Amino acid sequence: MSVRPGGPLSDVAADLRSLLATEPLAVHGRIVNASNHTTLVQVGDPQLDVLGVYKPRAGERPLWDFPGGTLHRREVAASVVSDVLGWGIVPPTVLRDGPMGVGSLQLFVPHDPERHYFVLVDESDDHDEQLARMAVFDLLVNNADRKASHVLLDGDGHLWGCDHGLTFHVQTKVRTVIWEFGGTPLAPAWRDDLGRLSAVLDDPASGAGAALADLLSAHELAVLGLRAQALARMAVLPAIEEDRRPYPWPPL
Repeated sequence: MSVRPGGPLSDVAADLRSLLATEPLAVHGRIVNASNHTTLVQVGDPQLDVLGVYKPRAGERPLWDFPGGTLHRREVAASVVSDVLGWGIVPPTVLRDGPMGVGSLQLFVPHDPERHYFVLVDESDDHDEQLARMAVFDLLVNNADRKASHVLLDGDGHLWGCDHGLTFHVQTKVRTVIWEFGGTPLAPAWRDDLGRLSAVLDDPASGAGAALADLLSAHELAVLGLRAQALARMAVLPAIEEDRRPYPWPPL
């Protein structure tokens, strides 16, 4: 199933979220190259042809720099932020109970794993705008793990990002392979979207604001708001600071 973004809370995305949140799950098998326990599941009736990526809290490996048992919540928070921006970067993702207890469930995007970021960025200029916007998103959510394989091209030519468990830390931890777009201007529409996100974060009573408040700490939300404001004022994407070596490992 392919999902095209239609702005915040598009009808298609909302329907899929409802399906992900309520339909029974049947385990297909473990995704063995994932660092935490990650399972491919059938969502609902097989005739619906909807697969999900289920990441249970119980399967998260402890990390020294991220609070324990929070990675699945960060996955969902990244999807909420993507929705507020209307950028369609993170596939629909929900928090729910599954075969191993509470965790995140994200729509599986069919894709060719051989066509990852390093291939796409050299392939043509067709993907440059989407990749540059993903780079802005990674700065915003402070993504510490944007590997090349975390960039997925669907059958409609839309790029999605997956694996957002290492995000929203209050300290700068950006590690990404997307550094080719330093100096690229931030589109005025993107800066407007970032301003809208900042307003949502200032209103914890709003739907998205309340959802994020349930998923992240108050400190993390405050720093996210500051990042949104800073990026909204930024004219161009920053170039890589070679002395920091802000790459994930492994890069693929």
